[in-house]
Amino acid sequence: MKRRTFIALLGGAAAAWPLAAQAQQPAKPTIGFLVAGTPLSHGQWVAAFVQRLRELGWIEGRTIAIEYRWGEGRNERFAEIAAEFARRKVDVIVTSATAAVVAAKQATSVIPIVFAAAGDPVGTGLVPSLARPGGNVTGLSIQQTDVAAKRLELLREVVPGLGRLAILANVGSPSVVLDMREVEATARTLGLEVTTLEIRRGEDIAPAFEALKGRADALYVCIDPLVGTHRIRINTLALAARLPTMHATREAVEAGGLMSYGANVPDLFRFAADYVDKILRGAKPGDIPVEQPRKFDLIINLTTARALGLTMPEAFLLRANEVLE
Repeated sequence: MKRRTFIALLGGAAAAWPLAAQAQQPAKPTIGFLVAGTPLSHGQWVAAFVQRLRELGWIEGRTIAIEYRWGEGRNERFAEIAAEFARRKVDVIVTSATAAVVAAKQATSVIPIVFAAAGDPVGTGLVPSLARPGGNVTGLSIQQTDVAAKRLELLREVVPGLGRLAILANVGSPSVVLDMREVEATARTLGLEVTTLEIRRGEDIAPAFEALKGRADALYVCIDPLVGTHRIRINTLALAARLPTMHATREAVEAGGLMSYGANVPDLFRFAADYVDKILRGAKPGDIPVEQPRKFDLIINLTTARALGLTMPEAFLLRANEVLE
């Protein structure tokens, strides 16, 4: 099945998932999937996870049940959903994003928790070490702070005379705060003037751009379910302000961002299914090392570049994993 068709089917069925999951027989293992965003922002990543489960022999509705809950990038929703899964005693909780993992950890110290993607699991205290996570939590790291310098280097290559950088960050997330500080420190070593746009809710995004008012030459967007959920609005406001954007995911570039560099998130979600498979077959989460990304992608939106009046060097385009037009 083509990727876009599969995603469309997945998104269309999203509203029915909770009801379908409740109808499963209790004998099947149950995954509680705390999806940090929405069907639009996270649907194709969830699809990658479900497809890999199927390849491993776990067929939704036949050999396994999946309870889907959508966090919509809101920390209070994460806590509510995690508490529900703990009460229902699901067999495994799957989630992504540090704030959602923290909510799951606070809800249970017994149920295994697999994070499909977390910014800096050690730096934010999710696990004591990557090699020996211990406890009931393990998963995949995107090592977000490790690639800040690379993203700034790429941004400087395509934005002539970059001198002022704005950073958009959801400061309600521990990993985003670490990422923001790393970007700030790296930018200052490069001689860039830095302005931070701190948000906590979707309603904060437009006022943050309004306050910026021509004080930046480019915008660095820290990855987070909140900004993922509102990525179209962010890119629309950035384009109106003539700001080239650097993101962490392909999906943000599909939504009009200039470019992204970061871990291949669908690959991480696929790999998370392998973790769930091991746990359902008897492995302890604390004994499964946290893995780092296997793929990093550079994605460029040439249509956005043209709209911003930017000329992308041919050599730069050749380095991209994908150029969108």
